[in-house]
Amino acid sequence: MATAQNHEESLLDALGGAEETEYVTNAFKSPRVINSHSMEMLPAGVLDFRILHRFGFVNQGYRELFGLDQASMRLGFAYGVTPNLSLGIGRSTAKKELDGFFRYRLLWQSTGKRNMPISAVWVSGITLNTLPEPLSQPEVDVTLSRRLGYYHQLVIGRKFNNDFTLQLTPTLVHRNIVDNRLVPNDLVALGIGGRYKFSQRVAFVWDYYFPFNSFPPRLSSHPLSLGFDIETGGHIFQLHFSNATGMNERAFLTDQNGDWFKGDIRFGFNLSRVFQIKKNNL
Repeated sequence: MATAQNHEESLLDALGGAEETEYVTNAFKSPRVINSHSMEMLPAGVLDFRILHRFGFVNQGYRELFGLDQASMRLGFAYGVTPNLSLGIGRSTAKKELDGFFRYRLLWQSTGKRNMPISAVWVSGITLNTLPEPLSQPEVDVTLSRRLGYYHQLVIGRKFNNDFTLQLTPTLVHRNIVDNRLVPNDLVALGIGGRYKFSQRVAFVWDYYFPFNSFPPRLSSHPLSLGFDIETGGHIFQLHFSNATGMNERAFLTDQNGDWFKGDIRFGFNLSRVFQIKKNNL
């Protein structure tokens, strides 16, 4: 009986009758939503060169050209080592901060032979403040260790249909040293991000974080960003508005952000260009 059943399954496989696993792709157009990491992974062998550019507050008026006279930026590279593992580095003008991270996909949303309703990606990163005087306390001896910060995230998301994706991101940020005792070394936050595709090349994206134990606890300064992804061939061009200056997790979650209700909003753009460095045989 077992031999006959195995023979029947082999015939079905040969005829293409065996059910296959279909993995979900293009939940987001890149590994970032706006500020935050997304559930989307880089393919193996692909290098993502990313320029993040953010101007000053638009409520500064015409004398500062509504913020365009000022700018901060981050240059970054990320590389897909395998379909489930990526590494990245970056440098921001704000606090002249260096950062590095790795991303590992724990679960991949799929249908068919293997039905998985969500994707889950683990992200861990490290930051290094390279300012000559990184603290407001000049009497403190600022060692290399005290300049470091860390963050860990679990990005949990689902692509509900071809147009709509939603994700949640529980996050922990740790700083080895802070300005005073009222500021926590460990900050816990929950992020939410999403994408709604309007057309083949344009999508609305957003991300928001709620820090549970920030100081001072100002709801209006929680990092909130809204934007549009525009796909142009090998480029992803994004226009957005955000109240955050920093462009890594330590920065936009623990630094002082603008007040949305007072018009402390920054216009910015992100540009992503991918290169196939190594042939993907998978």
